[in-house]
Amino acid sequence: MIKLVIGRLTLNIISAYAPQVDLDTEVKKDFWEDLDEVVSCILQIEKIFIDGDFNRHIRATFSRLGDVHGGYSFGDRNRGGASLLDFAKAFELVRANSCFPKMENHLVTFHSTVAKTQIYYLFLRKGDRGLCNDCKVIPGENLTTQYNLLVMDLEIKREGEQDCV
Repeated sequence: MIKLVIGRLTLNIISAYAPQVDLDTEVKKDFWEDLDEVVSCILQIEKIFIDGDFNRHIRATFSRLGDVHGGYSFGDRNRGGASLLDFAKAFELVRANSCFPKMENHLVTFHSTVAKTQIYYLFLRKGDRGLCNDCKVIPGENLTTQYNLLVMDLEIKREGEQDCV
């Protein structure tokens, strides 16, 4: 986790890499317990941004999770995707890269010769949703051979000051 303090504004940035589907259940349990602990320790007045490869697939949403899912996604949902949305709901987070309508190439975060999907996500607190002006994949800008760059445009205003991005 990275904590940035700018004036009176505190930004907490968490980068996560969830265990892959075929790994031991205990390894997955430890990951989620650790992530829960980190997020639980962040004060409500501080901003939180969680990015990472969660190795989970989220597609369309249903009513009980609509407030954490903006409605725009790519691929099929799996059991892990539902549990990721449950995590987001528990911590009052929203998935930024499902909040904006995009063409498919601006949604796909992972691609290989046999598949393309969306498994890399950016989350922020629901109360801070207004800070996010956009979130999308930049086609052709790869983090590695298979991962596309996912970016979020933020506009943060501090009391009595000009806009800062």
